[in-house]
Amino acid sequence: MKIARVALDVPIDEAFDFRLDDGLAAGPGTWVVVPFGRGRKVGLVVACADASAIAPERLKAVERVVEDIPALAEADLELLRFCAAYYQRPLGEVAAASLPPRLRQVSRRPLREWKPKPARPAAEPMPALTQDQAQALATCLAGRERFHPVLLHGITGSGKTEVYLRLIEDTLARGRQALFLVPEIGLTPQLEARVRGRFAEVPVASAHSGLAQGERAQAWLAAQSGRARIVLGTRLAVLMPFRDLGAIVVDEEHDPSYKQQEGLRYSARDVAVRRAQALGIPVVLGSATPSLETWANAREGRYALASLPERAHAGAALPAVRTIDTRADRPHEGLSSALVRALRERIARREQSLVFVNRRGFSPVLFCRACTWHSTCTRCSANLVLHQKARELRCHHCGHREAVPARCPACGSADLAPVGQGTQRVEDALRGVLEGARIERIDRDSTARKGALEEVLDRVRAGEVDVLVGTQMLAKGHDYPRLTLVGVLDSDSALFSADFRAAERLHAQLVQVSGRAGRADQPGEVLIQTDFPHHPLYAAVARHDYVRFAEEALEERRIAGFPPFAHLALLRAESRRAASRSRSCARRRGKRGRSGDRWRSSTPSPRPSSARPASSARSSSSGRRRGRPCSASSRTGARGWWSAARGTSAGRSTSIPRSSSRAGSRGPGAPPV
Repeated sequence: MKIARVALDVPIDEAFDFRLDDGLAAGPGTWVVVPFGRGRKVGLVVACADASAIAPERLKAVERVVEDIPALAEADLELLRFCAAYYQRPLGEVAAASLPPRLRQVSRRPLREWKPKPARPAAEPMPALTQDQAQALATCLAGRERFHPVLLHGITGSGKTEVYLRLIEDTLARGRQALFLVPEIGLTPQLEARVRGRFAEVPVASAHSGLAQGERAQAWLAAQSGRARIVLGTRLAVLMPFRDLGAIVVDEEHDPSYKQQEGLRYSARDVAVRRAQALGIPVVLGSATPSLETWANAREGRYALASLPERAHAGAALPAVRTIDTRADRPHEGLSSALVRALRERIARREQSLVFVNRRGFSPVLFCRACTWHSTCTRCSANLVLHQKARELRCHHCGHREAVPARCPACGSADLAPVGQGTQRVEDALRGVLEGARIERIDRDSTARKGALEEVLDRVRAGEVDVLVGTQMLAKGHDYPRLTLVGVLDSDSALFSADFRAAERLHAQLVQVSGRAGRADQPGEVLIQTDFPHHPLYAAVARHDYVRFAEEALEERRIAGFPPFAHLALLRAESRRAASRSRSCARRRGKRGRSGDRWRSSTPSPRPSSARPASSARSSSSGRRRGRPCSASSRTGARGWWSAARGTSAGRSTSIPRSSSRAGSRGPGAPPV
């Protein structure tokens, strides 16, 4: 009797035995439909055997092989096994995460044949490489036939994309496929047009969560069959199967968007490095502000380093960066008088400006002046963000929505006020002080409709927009030749963050958004509104000296014992009973711990909800009766954290790339110096 061991998308870290009846062939990597419980599931065969520990009469049979999904190659299957082991998730969950939702369906209509989008050849000829670009490309091509990780460190506007395209061109010439990863969906339209224009005769597939389910499934199958020669996608594309992958590019490798924050919590950057190592191919990690982990790898010789210290456009220079002391120039509706004057000057000169505020919505919180109540989510610990036009309070963490209350739920006062600025509030304020200006807002809310982002960006390039208001969607990857001014609002909040990576991420964010200004012949200027104009982090941004900032930050990390000089792991258990939570973490620690690991456990931390109104409690309990998900913290007010710092990483091999930890903290207080 033949047995197929099938990994299913269930929270159990083991494969299930199913009987293979005569005439049904299914080897490792085959996708099958099996009965499970009262339903049926699509699963992945991970092994075959001649016998099972389960009694033959209890074994259920595999119903059928999924014919329109080819079996995974051994290299693709091995990648899934690595992710399951490294990220501590069941193999079935990892396999399901790699498969598009349409292909996970047991019953579905047949997919249409994939047809690549037609592309017009680029109107501009291929640009000549600068000397720095030529040297960087030579570094990338030096290891084209082996595992060759390269950090491409280039300032904003230095032409990193051109180096990527030349590497991809070489890969295609050798008859192999290329994977091009970007952190944001918003970056794909402009970059996709450039890639299709350069390689007009080459089939290019796009892969991201914004695609229709059918389109995403077609792209997945096209990559596996080899029909798609170039795959351009976000983090999910790193788990796609390829017929003959020859090179991987990870643009903006420092970006936190490469980390999946739910389900299979993986880092696409690290998985890309691991995949390149397993296949023996080059991988290029590009950024103007590399993560400190990647910079440390390059500094220690694990990665090759290629640098682009100058802007590629002749005559283009880095923008001048200065701070506006908001203690002296108090902002009105988030806008200082100095920033408003600078915006008016650019409008008069028919130049474009960008106002950057990394918070969407109208304001981050709704506040009661009478009793200090503020809007918090009843399903998680985040604040509810006010969306004025929709008259809703929305949780940007878990998706919960509720109507804006007319009175305070705690004390009944009508004295409710929005606190802080979001993109919607800043847009309204700009329309009030810049009469007649053409203002566009770009965030996840304004670009929810398919094609909306492309329409706005086309108007920006055509010169039909004077002022852009946006979040981090605009901070990287985009090229606006007429944009000469960037204004940054509310960046000080990151200085007080409990995350030990907050300074690194704020520096990267400011450098990236600053790089949107002055990318052509006209000089650029960046104005940062802050209560701490002499803070060393802002001085580092003004110096345009990433290397000095990185070396100082790494020394702080070394003294504090944080990554990349240590490895952090976070285990979190949620339960109504503290005892069962402790037992769960103890079992996991005993199963996965190694000798020499240092474990620290915290006492259960109550959720700060002592002033929680009775109405909120009632709505939470009614939500549970309706079957809505509700975390243990919102039910019982108790949650515990256990963390482990796993030794030093000196001398660690590159078989598992050094990864950013999932959590870490530094004590609260004044901004770090």
